[in-house]
Amino acid sequence: MPEISADVVKELRDRTGSGMMDCKTALSETGGNIEKAIDYLREKGLAKAAKKSARTASDGRVFHYVHTNFKIGALVELNSETDFVAKTDEFNLLGHEIAMHIAAANPLYLKPEDVPEEELEREKAIYRQQLLDEGKPANRLDQIIEGKIKKFYETTCLLEQPYIRDQDKKIKDLVVELIAKIGENIVVRRFARFMIGE
Repeated sequence: MPEISADVVKELRDRTGSGMMDCKTALSETGGNIEKAIDYLREKGLAKAAKKSARTASDGRVFHYVHTNFKIGALVELNSETDFVAKTDEFNLLGHEIAMHIAAANPLYLKPEDVPEEELEREKAIYRQQLLDEGKPANRLDQIIEGKIKKFYETTCLLEQPYIRDQDKKIKDLVVELIAKIGENIVVRRFARFMIGE
């Protein structure tokens, strides 16, 4: 079986909204054929998850996590379409895991769109100066900076962060996987993290 490139996995994720691991599995099962992998995901119900994200999620719960030393804690609002889903074990487990992840990983923003434009421009300016100081070719700067900004999002934005229990998945992948499983939209609405002395 041919090696499956990250670009192919990304294309499948972009086209279906499915999680990275589900895309890798689908491509493995179909010999790397994207069209067959899309069919595979449809049969599994994962491709439907992206479409559900447009539906209103106005129910849900607030979850909390406090570290055993009682010095770090987190709150997260997780929304669902119905109270029925908000009461399920899977939904409650996801809320708890995200709250624990927030306490451990200390995200600053929910998603990339939440990062203030001035902060983004400041980061880009710092990266550009670093690259110029390193003697990187001017015609490659924008491409390198784009990669560094992606990494910046992965460290500062909750939904883009690699999940603390499985670095191959992002927090947004966990959400999409549960959407696919239960058939309702789920939204991480907001969060707060508290640390003694901060």
